[in-house]
Amino acid sequence: GRRGLAYARQKAPAAPAQAVGRRWRCGAGRRRGTFRRRVSAAAARAPVIACVALGANLGDAAAVVASAIDALNRLPDTRLEARSHLYRSAPVDAQGPDFINAVAAVSTRLTAPDLLLALQQLEQRAGRERPYRNAPRTLDLDLLLYGDARIDSPSLTVPHPRMMERAFVLIPLAEIAPDLVPAAALAAVAGQRIERLS
Repeated sequence: GRRGLAYARQKAPAAPAQAVGRRWRCGAGRRRGTFRRRVSAAAARAPVIACVALGANLGDAAAVVASAIDALNRLPDTRLEARSHLYRSAPVDAQGPDFINAVAAVSTRLTAPDLLLALQQLEQRAGRERPYRNAPRTLDLDLLLYGDARIDSPSLTVPHPRMMERAFVLIPLAEIAPDLVPAAALAAVAGQRIERLS
């Protein structure tokens, strides 16, 4: 059966990823070498549950998003805890064809800035470019939540400031963490086109 997750008391990341649709409660420009050194200090920290939105609308977008979810499970000191189904949605604040979207929850010992950096590196490996604002995307990864943290810095805002305005975030998030998505928020995005694929 499905059960909730106490994000502050997880075992050290080691187990394989959990099944699609499992529900949880999600409650955090350096040089590459610097990032690796910082990762070594992560083992001393308690794991935090973070929620990540994934999207792509170039190439084989479904395969890219599925591969990125698997890649989250291979990040240092990080374990994939839950993944939503894939969804197709109309572009919002972006251009090009429809997006393929999903939301994943990870248990991580990385700090929020280091997790953001790791997500940006995954985007770069997938060929993400930013030639102009709202350009089509080979892969887009957004850090939605980092435990209960509230962060407002030049490089990172958590919770994500626009997550409650987007059906392609709220509907997959509600699938794996229904307690985090108010019914009123879902009702507010009911007019946005989105369909579940798998």
